[in-house]
Amino acid sequence: MQLRPIRNEEEHETALAEIYALWHVEPGTPEADQLDVLMLLVEDYEKQQYPIDPPDPIDMILFMMDANGLKQKDMLPYFGTRARASEILNRRRPLTLEMIRKLADGLKLPVDLLVKPYALQPYPERSPASSV
Repeated sequence: MQLRPIRNEEEHETALAEIYALWHVEPGTPEADQLDVLMLLVEDYEKQQYPIDPPDPIDMILFMMDANGLKQKDMLPYFGTRARASEILNRRRPLTLEMIRKLADGLKLPVDLLVKPYALQPYPERSPASSV
């Protein structure tokens, strides 16, 4: 296979098949070099064709909680109170700068993703109480 940029889905499929064929080559061989270059070309093509946006801050926090077996009560050091934790995790209230600092330090989350804007969910409108 001639190495060149991947420009369409057919070339992508061909490169993937070639990677599969070369997968178990000996390191340090010309075939291993070809495999490395093919993988870089495929990675570049896939980044362009199938970009993955980073998660919003709340999705990232929820993922980290799930991955680490944390419950909402475990988030009190970062959010303060149970009510505040609920509001944050249900997107009713935005993260504050202090919360972002604590999350970054305590859970080792990247600050640049925590400061990313995200949509808040408005509280449902209450219907006026009917008079009896």
